[in-house]
Amino acid sequence: MGEDVGRHHGCYGDAFARTPHLDRLAVQGCRFTRAYTTAPVCSPARSTLISGQDPRKLGTHLHRSKLRTPPRMFTEELRDAGYFVNWANKTDFNFDEDAEGFAHRLADARTDWRDDLAQGRLPDQPWLFFYNFAMTHESGLWPPEAVPNVPAQEPRHADPALDRLPGLAVPPYLPDTRTTRAALVRYYDHLEEQDRQIGAVLDSLERSGQARHTVVIYLSDHGRGLVREKRWCYPAGVRMPLIVRAPGLTEPGSVRDDLVSWVDIAPTLLALAGVERPATYDGRALLGPETGPEPACVFFGRDRMDSSHDRVRGAADRRYLYLHNDRPDLPYAQCNRYMETSPVTIQARRRDGAAGFPENLWLQPRKPREELYDLHADPHGLHNLAERRDHAQTLINLRSAVADWCIRTGDKGRVPERRLVKQGLIHDDIAGIADRKGKLLPELNSSGAFAAHYDADTV
Repeated sequence: MGEDVGRHHGCYGDAFARTPHLDRLAVQGCRFTRAYTTAPVCSPARSTLISGQDPRKLGTHLHRSKLRTPPRMFTEELRDAGYFVNWANKTDFNFDEDAEGFAHRLADARTDWRDDLAQGRLPDQPWLFFYNFAMTHESGLWPPEAVPNVPAQEPRHADPALDRLPGLAVPPYLPDTRTTRAALVRYYDHLEEQDRQIGAVLDSLERSGQARHTVVIYLSDHGRGLVREKRWCYPAGVRMPLIVRAPGLTEPGSVRDDLVSWVDIAPTLLALAGVERPATYDGRALLGPETGPEPACVFFGRDRMDSSHDRVRGAADRRYLYLHNDRPDLPYAQCNRYMETSPVTIQARRRDGAAGFPENLWLQPRKPREELYDLHADPHGLHNLAERRDHAQTLINLRSAVADWCIRTGDKGRVPERRLVKQGLIHDDIAGIADRKGKLLPELNSSGAFAAHYDADTV
């Protein structure tokens, strides 16, 4: 699993990426082009992957909240079926991981299994190994001297060579400056290191003689840590890489364009193991004889991010991405302690002409109630078609689909956080979350409009 990684690999057409091992994995297996996370921030998305359920259904939708009682995890189903599970590192499921029995329920082991694989020390039973490659995390895009929750000043000098980097694409919603390019170069350097480490795992698997019996899945939790990517339900935040090599089930070099959601990962793993999926799961199996039909659309959403309250519900079909902003009165650019650490954020907030984002929508004090983007013509999701008469039926269809999804899942995002605490669903950490409020540079905080903070009772 990658962390804070978008579709920035050679096999996804990125000319600047150096990802030969993942590109080779795609040549040996299948590359999915319409795979979506359920949330553009880590803990809700990871709760889906481990549980097979939508975070708004579980109550894991609020970033840094904690369910008092962890749900049953797909690893428990595998272990009951005779699998050995080693979940090496990151969890971050928005569960109370100190709850009695959680660690035992999750896995048989929590060790770095890569050396064991390299030495051929494998379990004498079927196994599942998980590893999170964290070097691409948002914090890796900051300059070395950056400190979390302290806004980083833009460097006075930057390498002029950053102006001449063939193949480096600066998205049109970011300022095309040396500061941005330096952050992107750091990201690609970390992505290259991730690819190198994944290549070492794949080589070890090949030497073990088990590659022909092993399914390999590569994915990410959500988009990279930049404005309008991580934390936002725009394409770069929710449309993710997914590469699967499953001998006998995936055709080498194949590409699948059907809609996939992270709710599909757990049922797919269980189907591959011949294990019956729980009735609580929200997705479908993607491979094998139990492959389910493609849905008409997939769903995702945004809720509280640290202390920044918002509520966005979205859906994507094969062409369009739709967003319903439940709180149009809240600005896009609410202050977030992690996001404000990045000099790229500071440049975007300064409204300079290089920002490039059409009409500076990111810095407006309000959002439209609805947004609709044609991803064929507008892959970055920049031009809102929600008020276009020629797209009225598409808008109606996706609006209805999102409304039905919220009802079907019993969307807990529409329940005030304090009420969820009183119901005993989540721990009460509202005061602690408020302490995570970010800071703005003084010259960017004159109006206070973009440092808005709302008590959970109002959401």
